[in-house]
Amino acid sequence: MAQISPQPGIMDIALYQAGESRIEGQAEVLKLSANENPFGCSPKASAAVAASISELHRYPNVDHRSLRAAIAEIHGLDPARIVLGVGSDETIDKLCQAYAGPGLEVMHTQHGFAMYRISALSHGATPVEVPEKDRRVDVDAILAHLTPLTRLVFIANPANPTATFLDIAELTRLADGLPPECLLVLDGAYAEFAPGYDGGAALVDSRDNIVMTRTFSKAYGLGGLRVGYGYGPAHVTEVLNRIRAPFNLSVPALQGAEAAMADQEWVQTCLEVNAQERQRLTGGLIQLGLGCDDSFANFVLARFADADTASAADAFLKSRGIIVRHPKSYGFPDALRITVGRPEDNTRVLQALADFQGAA
Repeated sequence: MAQISPQPGIMDIALYQAGESRIEGQAEVLKLSANENPFGCSPKASAAVAASISELHRYPNVDHRSLRAAIAEIHGLDPARIVLGVGSDETIDKLCQAYAGPGLEVMHTQHGFAMYRISALSHGATPVEVPEKDRRVDVDAILAHLTPLTRLVFIANPANPTATFLDIAELTRLADGLPPECLLVLDGAYAEFAPGYDGGAALVDSRDNIVMTRTFSKAYGLGGLRVGYGYGPAHVTEVLNRIRAPFNLSVPALQGAEAAMADQEWVQTCLEVNAQERQRLTGGLIQLGLGCDDSFANFVLARFADADTASAADAFLKSRGIIVRHPKSYGFPDALRITVGRPEDNTRVLQALADFQGAA
């Protein structure tokens, strides 16, 4: 008897693997696997979420006007061209739904965020992976792989899991090389951690085929609320607003994110500590003889001699109660991605890796 079947491409999607959060037999675990803000969210955001509990019987606002205005004020954006979603993942998915599909291509780089491929496949499009160069986005490779079927090009900048960064000159060169029917999507989940970077906002405002995405999950410490947004030309954001769910963000999410956006002092303090500790962690890894590129995010990618050594280091860290990410599915079996934690967290990681090196 025939069975109902999903659309083509869906069964090619591997289940998403999130960073681990538990170690069997250990109660006190240091989780550095998901690039979360180690200091949490702003106390004002926590208070706003708590206060929203009394409004849970009410439907949330459909147009998200207040939060869009708060984002626009801080970042100098046009609030009418901001579209909010469940994390930046929803915007990524809706872009594929709206502009890709069967017979069309969605391009991403070799070590790009898994959701680009997942979203392309879920809407029947063909994901096209292009190589990177020395763990960096290669503009020439992207331009060389463009075809008349390319409709979306996704770039994470800063990149995950490499933490490398494409400067404005290279982004502009990429934008200039794209045909008008192809959208360039600048995924800025870690944009706050790159000094002086606007996430691509100026490029968005200067062109008709660029969209940027941002999230509250990283620098703002609100991963549990799932709030993100896209910013692009009006003709794109109007389309996205037509296909997103009208009540896609809850009352606590909207109020918590607005309070977090307003507390820029908290964000700046977190960013300053991250910058200092990121430099210390990178330097410490290099002193241990590990490969580590300069990071423009809130994590570092430590490279070991080979995959077996990386797996052994991962197991050793777990024995010390430390969880990091072994990004094998991203093409780095010989590396570990380590979130930059609090000063004491990073000291603990460096000591554990020194002990691992000494025991090897």
